[in-house]
Amino acid sequence: MSYKTCVSIAETTPNKVSSTLKLALKKSDYAEIRFDFLNPRDVPKTLQYIKKYHKRCVFTLRPKTEGGKFSDSEKERLSILKLLAEYNPLYLDVEFSAIKNRELLNYIKKTKTPILVSWHDFKKTPSTSVLIEKYQKMKKISNNIKIVTTAKSIKDTASIMSLYKKQSTGLIAFAMGSFGRLSRILCLHLGAPYTYVSLGKPVAPGQFSLDEIKSLQRLQR
Repeated sequence: MSYKTCVSIAETTPNKVSSTLKLALKKSDYAEIRFDFLNPRDVPKTLQYIKKYHKRCVFTLRPKTEGGKFSDSEKERLSILKLLAEYNPLYLDVEFSAIKNRELLNYIKKTKTPILVSWHDFKKTPSTSVLIEKYQKMKKISNNIKIVTTAKSIKDTASIMSLYKKQSTGLIAFAMGSFGRLSRILCLHLGAPYTYVSLGKPVAPGQFSLDEIKSLQRLQR
């Protein structure tokens, strides 16, 4: 099978985002722009620099409370999320906790930008029943769902992969850490539209590099 990939780009200047994005999209299907690594005032400039590639990009603005770098107020973050939605990327990644804000949800819907509603657990993998309940709540918001946990055992990895029994399309579910590393590949075989990779240094624990994924794909031929 063809392994579809999304390169996570966590650069700190508009120029670096632009140059890295062009390099990434030569080999990868998609790219995730981590706007939380930028100074907020550089977001508009960055959007202009990468405008021609928006339809192949996932836009993410992760706050510190959700494992990201954005440290300004939540009011400021929601304002930037609205701006990102106006540029119509492939997906706008919005945390499940934030999308409960009806005003934000309605605003994004008006732009017609697809929402990738996301939820992360950086400490553990909850029970299968808890994961299924979370999935069902998220599905009420969008068919595009990202659920990521932290695996401390093979059992944890099996729990997160069990979500694919419930999904139709649009689910990206895997586990972080060494025990969850394999789930980043298994999710593709179970129906995930793509898996997140890096160009070199991992942006998240257990993340494969793009070259590693391409090597694994060649071994299958």
